[in-house]
Amino acid sequence: MIVNQSNLADLARGFNLIFQNALDAAPSQWDKVAMLVPSTGSEEHYGWLGSTTQFREWIGDRVIQGLRVSDFTIKNKDYENTFGILKTTIEDDKYGVYNPAIQNLGMDAKQHPDLLVFALMAAGFASLCYDGQYFFDTDHPVLDANGATTSVSNFGGGAGTAWYLIDDTRPVKPFIFQKRKDYTPAFMDSDSDESVFMRKELRYGIDARVNVGYGLWQLAYASKQTLDATNYVAARTAMLSLKKDGGIPLNIRPSVLLVPPSLEKAALDVVKATQLASGATNVLASTARVEVCSWLS
Repeated sequence: MIVNQSNLADLARGFNLIFQNALDAAPSQWDKVAMLVPSTGSEEHYGWLGSTTQFREWIGDRVIQGLRVSDFTIKNKDYENTFGILKTTIEDDKYGVYNPAIQNLGMDAKQHPDLLVFALMAAGFASLCYDGQYFFDTDHPVLDANGATTSVSNFGGGAGTAWYLIDDTRPVKPFIFQKRKDYTPAFMDSDSDESVFMRKELRYGIDARVNVGYGLWQLAYASKQTLDATNYVAARTAMLSLKKDGGIPLNIRPSVLLVPPSLEKAALDVVKATQLASGATNVLASTARVEVCSWLS
């Protein structure tokens, strides 16, 4: 190929298409547990987390209900993924061998949110959320019907491999994926670019401005106990029994049983099998959807 700006522009368009097709086709799971929040600045403040109101009979004037305001902020971070191609590779028409690398950029861009979100989830046993407690903890402060502070748990204890129950039926999710700038291709392929002029190296990369953070702990429950019917029922009961400030039920629906690959069989035995080993009917069948997540390995 004759290396000129017209041909390089065609090459860039081809790489862009390969990247986009790979991005669209790559599997991803982060949106099962996290909500996408567009960002318009260097950081976003989530003062509404943990605030609750409730309906009352309208007698007389409206009653303006006060909201507890949290001080929870997520700052955006810059991420990039870049590789180089020698100019002589383009001249010799050997650039096709880089197509898999471009496809890999697309897959990495699609799955980078998975890496961030599920790493955040795994760190939830020792990382603080909006109420000042660890995200998975035994003593989240909640006000009862009398206005007294009580301790509420979304952690079943134990020391084994963690598994999770998630309510994914609501617009709000237990985790936040915040996006300031989407994953965008960027090229350095002009003769005037320093890398091309000095080293005959064309550079192709992807960059984004994003970050993750903790949303509502009430929508996720973790346990490190053995994943069996007894502990699953205990976790499910704890979630179904959760109440918001004022003692009003939250109506949580634990709909997803999220596990690493090592617990896939145990999860399927608990909520997928219609019959127990004893021959009895499995009354827990279909009470949750099993999601196996390699990022939690």
